[in-house]
Amino acid sequence: MAKSTESLLSFIVLSIISLLVSRSDGDARSQVIKMYCDGELQNNQTILVSNFVRTMEIVGAEIQTSHNATIVVGTGPNSNYALAQCYGDLSVQDCILCYASIRTYLPGCFPLNGGRIYLDGCYMRVQNYSFFEQYTGPNDTIVCGNTTRESRFFQNSTSQAVVNVATSVLRNSGYFAREEMIVSGTNKSVYVMAECWRTLSPDSCRECLVNASTSITRCLPWSEGRVLNTGCFMRYSNTNFLNPVPAISSSSNKGRIIAIVISVVSSLAVLAVALMIVLYIRNRRYIQQKRKGSYDVEKMAKILTDSSLNFKYATVQKATGNWDESNKLGQGGFGTVYKGVLSDGREIAVKRLFLNNRFRAKDFYNEVNMINSVEHKNLVRLLGCSCSGPESILIYEYLPNMSLDRFIFDEIKGRELSWEKRFEIIIGVAEGLVYLHENNRTRIIHRDIKASNILLDLRLRAKIADFGLARSFQDDRSHISTAIAGTLGYMDPEYLAHGQLTEKADVYSFGVLLLEVVTGMGNNRSKTIDCTDSLLSTAWKYFKKGTVEELFDPNLMMHTYPNIIFQKDAIRVVHVGLLCIQEAPSLRPSMSRALKMLAKDDEPLPAPSNPPFVDEKTMELNSTTQKLLHYSDGDDSNSVATISHSHFFPRYTDYSFGCNLSFWTFVRTFLSLFYHVATKFLMSLPRTSKCLALENPASRAICSNSSPNSKKIVYFSPLTFFGVLFKRFSVATEKTVKRLYHY
Repeated sequence: MAKSTESLLSFIVLSIISLLVSRSDGDARSQVIKMYCDGELQNNQTILVSNFVRTMEIVGAEIQTSHNATIVVGTGPNSNYALAQCYGDLSVQDCILCYASIRTYLPGCFPLNGGRIYLDGCYMRVQNYSFFEQYTGPNDTIVCGNTTRESRFFQNSTSQAVVNVATSVLRNSGYFAREEMIVSGTNKSVYVMAECWRTLSPDSCRECLVNASTSITRCLPWSEGRVLNTGCFMRYSNTNFLNPVPAISSSSNKGRIIAIVISVVSSLAVLAVALMIVLYIRNRRYIQQKRKGSYDVEKMAKILTDSSLNFKYATVQKATGNWDESNKLGQGGFGTVYKGVLSDGREIAVKRLFLNNRFRAKDFYNEVNMINSVEHKNLVRLLGCSCSGPESILIYEYLPNMSLDRFIFDEIKGRELSWEKRFEIIIGVAEGLVYLHENNRTRIIHRDIKASNILLDLRLRAKIADFGLARSFQDDRSHISTAIAGTLGYMDPEYLAHGQLTEKADVYSFGVLLLEVVTGMGNNRSKTIDCTDSLLSTAWKYFKKGTVEELFDPNLMMHTYPNIIFQKDAIRVVHVGLLCIQEAPSLRPSMSRALKMLAKDDEPLPAPSNPPFVDEKTMELNSTTQKLLHYSDGDDSNSVATISHSHFFPRYTDYSFGCNLSFWTFVRTFLSLFYHVATKFLMSLPRTSKCLALENPASRAICSNSSPNSKKIVYFSPLTFFGVLFKRFSVATEKTVKRLYHY
C-alpha cells in the first residue's frame, strides 16, 4: 500500500511540474528592493484584515488586465486604499508573477496600518488614508549597486539617458519610458527606465521625475542605481534588465487547452484528496476505539443535562441581552466572551464557542468534565455549560478587573499594580499551575499560559482562565504527542519542533510571563519589518551584563524610595524566569520547584543557560507559515491550531523525518497545500463566458461559483495560469517543508 501511494505521489508531482513549467521571453523582475511598514497599529485588526484580504483579491483581478489597480475598500480608519502597478515592459504573465511576490511579502506589515513595497518589476502601497496624489515623501530614497565603478564616458551617457527618459515619460499615456544608449568610445551600453504612478497628474509626475533625475546621479560612478520615490521609480544599469515589448499571443484553441489542463490537474488533486480522506477517517476510528475513558456522545450529553452544570440556552441568551454587543468582553481563539446577569442577580462570563458541530461534541464534554474536576483559589471557576441549544456555551464566574495584560502593558493602568501586588499575582499563578500539574485526581497541562489568560478578581488576585487547549496527562506517560496549538512566543522549542507536550511547556510559558510582569513589555508586541530582539533575548543580554534593573517597568518606579528596596526581589524573579525558559527542558525547574525559588528569597539560584532564539541568525520573519500551521491541523481534532502573535521561529539542522513526522504527514500536507492554493487561485481569476467547456464536475463547480446561472470559464494564456500557480505553490511548499523538517 505504501509503495503504491508513493508511486501515485511521484506521478502527481511529475505531472504538476510538467504542467506548471511556462516560458516567457521576459523577466518578472520580482526581486524585492525595499519595503516600508508604517509605525502605527491598526484601529480594528479584525475589520482591517478583512478589508486587506478583499483588497488584495480585487487588485489581483484588475492587475491582470490593466497592469495597474487603484482600490478603496471600507470606510473610516479601517479602510484600505491600495495602489499597485507593474512597469510598462512587463508582459501579462510577468506582471502577475511580480504581484504574486507582493502578496507574499506585504502581509508582513500586519498589524501595522499600512506599507509599501518596491520590486524591480512592480510596486504596491496600502494605507488607511488616500495617498493617490502624493509624489514625494520622507521615505524617498536611492539604492546604489556598488559592485563596479564605471568610466567618465559611462557617467556622461547615463546622465543624458536619464534626461531623455524623464522627458519621454510625459509623452506616453502609460507614464513609462526606457532607453538604451551606447557609451561613446566603448562597446558598452547603459540601460535606463522610469515610470510614474498613473494616479498622478502630469505636473506631479514631472516634479517626481525631476527629483528622481537629480537623485539617481548620486549613484554614479557605480554601475547601477535606483530611485524609490513616493510617486515614481527610476533605474539605470550597465546590464540589460529591460524586457522585450510585450507581444499579444492569440490561439483559437486557447480555451480548450485550459479546460483540458484544469480538468486533468483537478482530477488528480481530487483523487489524491479523496484517498487521504479515506485513510484519515480509518486512522481516526482506530484512535477513537483505543482512547481510554471515551463515552458515547449522547450518553455524556444526558449526564450533563441532568446535572447541576447544565444551563438552559434561553436562560444564557437572556442573561447576555440576546448576545448584545454592549455586553461583549472580548474574543479569543475559540470563542467570544460576553458578560451576563442571571435572574438572581449573579454576574457571569459566557464563552460562546466558535466550533459548534457534532464532531467536536465529545471534546466539548470531556473538556467540561476536566475543568469541573479541578477547583483551586487561583483557577477561574466553571459554573456550568449549555449543551441543549444550537451552540456550545461555557459559563464562568465573572471577574470585573478583566485580564493581567490590560494592566502591565498599559502605561496608565500599569501604575495600579505595585510590585507587591505583581509579586502576589506571580505567586498565585505559580500555585495554580502547581495544582494543575500535581493534583492527585487529574494532572493537567494548560498549554496557553500568558498574560491575557490570567484574570484578576476585585482584590487583584490571579486566576488562571481559558482551558480550551488544556490536556489531561497520565502518570505512566513521559509526554503527549499532539498537534501544535498555543501562542507563539510562549511555546517551548521541543513542543514547536516535535509536538511533544510535557509540564515543562507550562513552565516555559510561566517564565515568559515572569519577564513580562517585571518589564511591562510583551514578548509578542514588537512587530516591525526588521527582526528585532525578542523580550527573551533582551532579558538574557541584560542579565549577563548585570544590568537587569534597566529593564524594570517604569510604572514600578523601582529607582525611587521606598520601591528601591524591592529591586533585589525583582531581579530574582527575572532570574527564575530565565531558568524557566532554558532551551533544554531537563534544565527547567518543575512548577513546584519554581514556586519554592520565588517564595524563599534566601535560597541560592543556579545560573541559567541560554534561552532559545537568542542568536539573531536563528530567527526569521515568517508570517505565512503561521497561516499554513492553521490550515494543516488535520491530525488531531482534539487540538485546534491557533498559532498567533509572533514572527520568530527556531531553526533546526535535522533534515531527516523525526519520530512524529511520518511519510503520511508529508503526503497529506503536500497535497492539501496544493489543492488549497490551486482552489484559491482559481476563485480569484478573471472569467469569460465558457464554463460549459469544463468536463470535470469539480472544475465546473469552481468555475460557476460566483453565480448559480453562470456559464463561465477562466480564459487567458495557459502560460500565465501555470506560471502564477507554480510561483504561489513553490513559495507555500518551501515554507511548509521548512516547518515539517524543523529548520
